[in-house]
Amino acid sequence: MSESATVVRKRGRPRKDPSLPGSARSQLLRTGVAILTEKGFSAVGIEEMLSAASVPKGSFYHYFDSKDDFGLALIDAYADYFARKLDRWLEASERPPLQRLEDFVADAREGMARHHFRRGCLVGNLGQEMGVLPERFRQRIAAVFADWEARTEKCLRAAQAAGQIPREADCEQLASFFWIGWEGAVLRAKLERNADALDAFSDGFFKLLGTRPDTIDG
Repeated sequence: MSESATVVRKRGRPRKDPSLPGSARSQLLRTGVAILTEKGFSAVGIEEMLSAASVPKGSFYHYFDSKDDFGLALIDAYADYFARKLDRWLEASERPPLQRLEDFVADAREGMARHHFRRGCLVGNLGQEMGVLPERFRQRIAAVFADWEARTEKCLRAAQAAGQIPREADCEQLASFFWIGWEGAVLRAKLERNADALDAFSDGFFKLLGTRPDTIDG
């Protein structure tokens, strides 16, 4: 027997990492995120998610104690995915800062159109359901929005430093305003199944940056 064959046999087959794309846990999270960008958490049963993910019930309860535990994991998974998405656009140093934000908006618009405006924002959808969700969801959802606002504020401050928006503009408030308005526009786009609300909000926001930043400062 060769030396290399002996080494392989000693190592054996590695245990499957539950975080890998092909694992049951990852499949459940990907499927859950896709479903909950379309439907409400309280309206979707575990059986529907298991069927869509082609994962047995035993695997679900191996990774998650309950549907609520799964819901919190979905928030974390979506937050991680969206943070990477924001960084890809908002930290693209080869582009002027405001164009980075415009690029993000264009990409998000195209993504909604690709799914015929049936999918929106998982975190925004859950926020709409807070009246029937466990209280522990509230802090997790609020933290995700705060993170998105912080990343957007950083981009706006870069735009300010580059002279794209006035020095007196309050970038923290502008970032908060952007996400409050954008989430509302995404909800409206799902309702009307078109991009009109996304276009109306983004056009208004960028005009505001260029002509009337004082209206955000109060």
